[in-house]
Amino acid sequence: MPTPSLTPGSLTRRSALMAAAALPLATALPLATALPRPARAAAEKMGPSLPTHHRFTLGGFEVVTLLAGSRVSDKPQETFGLNASPEDFAALAEANFLPADQTRNFFTPTLINTGSELVLFDTGLAPEGITAALTAAGYSPDQVDVVVLTHMHGDHIGGLANDSGARSFAKARYVTGAAEFDHWAKAGNEGFDTKVKPLAAETTMLAEGGTVASGITALAAFGHSPGHMAYRIESEGKALILTADTVNHYVFSLQRPDWEVRFDMDKAQAAATRKSLLGMIAADRLPFIGYHMPFPALGYLEAQGEGFRLVPASYQMTL
Repeated sequence: MPTPSLTPGSLTRRSALMAAAALPLATALPLATALPRPARAAAEKMGPSLPTHHRFTLGGFEVVTLLAGSRVSDKPQETFGLNASPEDFAALAEANFLPADQTRNFFTPTLINTGSELVLFDTGLAPEGITAALTAAGYSPDQVDVVVLTHMHGDHIGGLANDSGARSFAKARYVTGAAEFDHWAKAGNEGFDTKVKPLAAETTMLAEGGTVASGITALAAFGHSPGHMAYRIESEGKALILTADTVNHYVFSLQRPDWEVRFDMDKAQAAATRKSLLGMIAADRLPFIGYHMPFPALGYLEAQGEGFRLVPASYQMTL
């Protein structure tokens, strides 16, 4: 078949298609060989990654959750379901797409910029973790004005000082629950005695309803420890609840608040606190930050069955 004549004015769509089809196949080969070849270099595997901080606004406050550490543990039922049967524990794990034999724990202090002070809630396991998280978020430890200790377990007070006693927050004042401090002062606990007790003269003791700063109010949440405190944060009509260790796992402790947690010192009271405080959060549709929730540790609660379902926050707090 002769190649169509392509004189000016005669190039119709039909003639163009016919001309393209009639071109020898060899004319396409140089183009193919000029294309970049697929990359075949193997990149080094780097392992899972986790963010270090999450910043959002609450009214006139700026809130930052800080990932001060994370670790994987075996045998989660021995921590989060002491009074559950293995069958029930495994079934709940499977229903929520979780392994029944491993869990990842998160340690999440919270920093609040009130506009006049930087207030830090809890300090993680060690100075290195909280310092790294603060630095990644754009702060230094000596900028912290107030350190609030929700309770005295080691993963909350560990970042206060290093093994030599050097303080992490050289310019801060300290706040904690009076009942909590009084219990541990008599307990003979090494972590408390070395990291918290030396701060007694600089520490303000609170009871239920006590105020850390304007808009930050203590809520008694006893059970996990004798004077464990949660906190209500409120600014310009917006509020959230810091639950600290009221709830220790986003499935096992939320969906089954009656399941006993190994680290709850008064297990019956801790379960009652979970149901009352979480019930209030769900009923009032408040956001909450849980110290051991999956990072960024921020979400909402929906009452469901005998417990609650976590609704993770997405963009609600960053609009």
